[in-house]
Amino acid sequence: MSDAPAPSQAPTAAETDPNTLGFMQGFPPPQDRLITFHDGSFRNFPELRWAWSNVRQLVPTVNVWRGAGGASVLPRAERDIGGIASTTMDGRPMTFARMFDETYADGIAVLHKGKLIYERYAGALKPHKPHIAMSVTKSFTGTLAGILVGEGKIDPQAPVTDYVPELKASAFGDSDVHEVMDMTTGLKYTEVYTDKNSDVWGLRRANGMAPIPPDYEGASDIFAFLCTQQKQGEHGKAFAYKTVNTDVLAWIIRRASGMTLSDLLSERIWAPMGAEEDAHYHVDRIGTESGGGGLSTTLRDLARFGEMMRNHGRFNGRQIVPSAVVEDIERGADPAKFKPAGYTTLPGASYRNQWWVTHNEHGGYMARGVYGQGLYIDPKAEMVIARYASHPVAGNASNDPVTLPAYMALAKELMAG
Repeated sequence: MSDAPAPSQAPTAAETDPNTLGFMQGFPPPQDRLITFHDGSFRNFPELRWAWSNVRQLVPTVNVWRGAGGASVLPRAERDIGGIASTTMDGRPMTFARMFDETYADGIAVLHKGKLIYERYAGALKPHKPHIAMSVTKSFTGTLAGILVGEGKIDPQAPVTDYVPELKASAFGDSDVHEVMDMTTGLKYTEVYTDKNSDVWGLRRANGMAPIPPDYEGASDIFAFLCTQQKQGEHGKAFAYKTVNTDVLAWIIRRASGMTLSDLLSERIWAPMGAEEDAHYHVDRIGTESGGGGLSTTLRDLARFGEMMRNHGRFNGRQIVPSAVVEDIERGADPAKFKPAGYTTLPGASYRNQWWVTHNEHGGYMARGVYGQGLYIDPKAEMVIARYASHPVAGNASNDPVTLPAYMALAKELMAG
């Protein structure tokens, strides 16, 4: 789906800085500066510029424990990269620093060869604070699934109903696990963020990220919502980005591992990686994590995860994710199945196990989330960019034309020495 670009008259990042605007400041905050869940104001712009860094104050969450060990070291080798020039997809001159401001970034961390060369924060985000990752969460879910596949606990060729028989009467009743992993299921479900009648709003009400109106009769938890999904078209034919696939995959992971998503992520990735802070998932009304968009992490811990992937699963002195899992993601899927989805900012790309694979000259691949969340891994340039943002427009078509060329320009500069 493609949301319309931000209107040219949208106020700037500086004009919508949540600190300057005084959101949620004071004891109690003034009525006209309150941001709450129940009235939906947390989703409005510019209120979301505060909300995405303060999810815990809005909805229930569950911790992803960082473990009892010390944080892994991120060596620093600061470079002034703010002036590195690029050209946007629509031909405008840009710099890395201007890209940060123009795309409403809340924080960017850049690693080169494992060293932190650039770190910048804005708005409500601070180094120790978690920011919601939105659909970057999906790539964590896919990576956990990959680990379990490697251990023989999940068979990608098996029917979904081998793990979740309750989905037999749903659209997923005749789908296989690999189709869910790569989002090639044929579903009636729609994900158009600008359409209040789109099914994504039903999912948000079910997963706890949208209030439920008094007369609402739909599903009020994630599992109930998944059981109502209907089929449209054939499975396995084409990629279509639909978050319910990831939530089904998260359910398969829970059944295969016997663990909650939060405990599994802590045990398999967060603690071994030496995360600096706990992460957290927002949960639905029965305590289930949103595997498709509910994770919040600090920016540096997101960068650590990216560096682990760049090193084929090895980080903090140990092999955390099997290298074969990362190599499978890097290879990508079939771009011909991806093309009909119409992502004009991602020509020639594919989608593999909940990751976006560019197939560009550097073999770059990404985790992506609405409002500008992203993790960009460039194997050739040995570069990782972790980015959190609070863009006025949900769809990434509004910031890709600025961010992606800036990332490639930076990669080439770093490779030049």
